[in-house]
Amino acid sequence: HAVALLPHALFAASYFGNFTRFRKILTFDMADNWEDEGTGMVAEPHQSISYAPAPAELPEIKLFNKWSCDDVQVSDMSLQDYIAVKEKYAKYLPHSAGRYAAKRFRKAQCPIVERLTNSLMMHGRNSGKKLMTVRIVKHAFEIIHLLTGENPLQVLVNAIINGGPREDSTRIGRAGTVRRQAVDVSPLRRVNQAIWLLCTGAREAAFRNIKTIAECLADELINAAKGSSNSYAIKKKDELERVAKSNR
Repeated sequence: HAVALLPHALFAASYFGNFTRFRKILTFDMADNWEDEGTGMVAEPHQSISYAPAPAELPEIKLFNKWSCDDVQVSDMSLQDYIAVKEKYAKYLPHSAGRYAAKRFRKAQCPIVERLTNSLMMHGRNSGKKLMTVRIVKHAFEIIHLLTGENPLQVLVNAIINGGPREDSTRIGRAGTVRRQAVDVSPLRRVNQAIWLLCTGAREAAFRNIKTIAECLADELINAAKGSSNSYAIKKKDELERVAKSNR
């Protein structure tokens, strides 16, 4: 009866705008009903309470519920803090909706697969099509695993390490007399440029080609991970380093 009275009392309280008075009435009515019925709804102090069982150990988070990041190694010591691939950054999907552009260097904390996914959304007609790029990356990882038998995350990390130029050239001097000077490249820019070159190479290879973008991305990552000159990123990196060497 007490439970049946609850909706009527709440409706009356909202109608008359005096919730305190009706709460007192409701409390007295509920107490009277419990005493009349003798249901014993109040738990005794000595009565044992059963708790829900403790949850089992949390399952391992795998990318696309397939690829584990436990055994992924970043062989270049200078890039270990800038390639977010460890367990701390593990996600089921490369879509964390983080505000990585709000502060300088925060994008280094963005999972590396998500950075690759975002970089595929280049040019105006592709901007915002995150679901499409997630699907492309998922298919590319499947192809990489079939072709190499390795963990696609490890292949991606190796491709980024090999694809980023270590030396570049910058413009020095005022208007009129401008010369180029060789400079070292920071770790974050190496990662940024490697991701950009890998995505650009895959996009250009897939344009007016029967091969899909996922197949081209898989080929680009595999070739870059091996350091092959068939990779667009490796060719561009070698060209940049050669120009920088001549400007030392």
